[in-house]
Amino acid sequence: MPFYNKHNSKDLKARMAQSHEKRTTISFYQYYQLADPESFRNDLYLAWDQLGVLGRVYVAHEGINAQISVPTSQFPLFQAHLNSISWLQGIRLNIAVEDDGKSFFKLVIKVRPKILADGLNDQTFDVTNKGKHLSADEFNQLTSQENTVLIDMRNHYEHEVGHFKGAIRPDVDTFRDSLPVVEEILEEHRHKNIVMYCTGGIRCEKASAWFKHRGFDHVFQLEGGIIKYAHDIQEKGLENRFIGKNFVFDERLGERISDEVIAHCHQCGAPCDSHTNCANTMCNLLFIQCEACNEAYEACCSNECKDTTHLPEEVQAEMRKGTDSGVRIYSKGRLKESVKPEELSEDRMSS
Repeated sequence: MPFYNKHNSKDLKARMAQSHEKRTTISFYQYYQLADPESFRNDLYLAWDQLGVLGRVYVAHEGINAQISVPTSQFPLFQAHLNSISWLQGIRLNIAVEDDGKSFFKLVIKVRPKILADGLNDQTFDVTNKGKHLSADEFNQLTSQENTVLIDMRNHYEHEVGHFKGAIRPDVDTFRDSLPVVEEILEEHRHKNIVMYCTGGIRCEKASAWFKHRGFDHVFQLEGGIIKYAHDIQEKGLENRFIGKNFVFDERLGERISDEVIAHCHQCGAPCDSHTNCANTMCNLLFIQCEACNEAYEACCSNECKDTTHLPEEVQAEMRKGTDSGVRIYSKGRLKESVKPEELSEDRMSS
């Protein structure tokens, strides 16, 4: 049995678009000292492939980070498999807020040096010595206090479309970039309550442990991130302090948490918070595009890219040779400067 998907991605996307199978999108992570990531990865692929699991999974000596979708009919068997792994028994699963069942179209499980790239090389750092987890209610209460600093540990293109009221939003591209930037911001607030949040919790788990390691006294994190918060406030009737949309790293690219649209189309400036990738696969730029610009530019980021998509496929294929579009992000929506701590009290009052 193969350990990798060998089907054409374009065909798999088309197959998923036509599928009516009910699927449940989830994410989870666990920091754990894993002795043999390669062997664990292979066993995982065999088990999950048989269950029809799709998604993106990273395995490393420090644990697992998974963003996947599971056939709803197979969900009990999937949970049973997780519970058969001692260090994953009873693990919290973050279930998507908005889910059309088409978040992923293939299963990819990779062995990485770390499940979350951080740029750290401190052998004395213990990632399991994390900050205190906060429930949605505790989060709302603590972030309403003047002695609290709230930090968004996500990237600029994520908090551009949605964030918590009063949060400091560092203008960074990656989690690796965020750690030194956030530490500099927090230096004068060492003895305040420091509350962090991210999409599902994995970044805050490591960041909270790192800042405790760096000597910060009162470090907290939102349990389960924005995803769990959105479920909890609805179930418990709590105030929703998140405005806009939660960016997610799958085919959906976002799930709505509140009705507010706080971002703008990167091409015309109209209110819009819908991310897309440029239809020119040689470009593949991630950016925000409204419906009118999507039609005018034919789902491309520029007229140049639109013209490229009109070329014969064999010409485009030749142009793509030797190029790597990688992960490219539109910079137009970047903050000119990050929200400063001194702006927090005014931001809280406006909420």
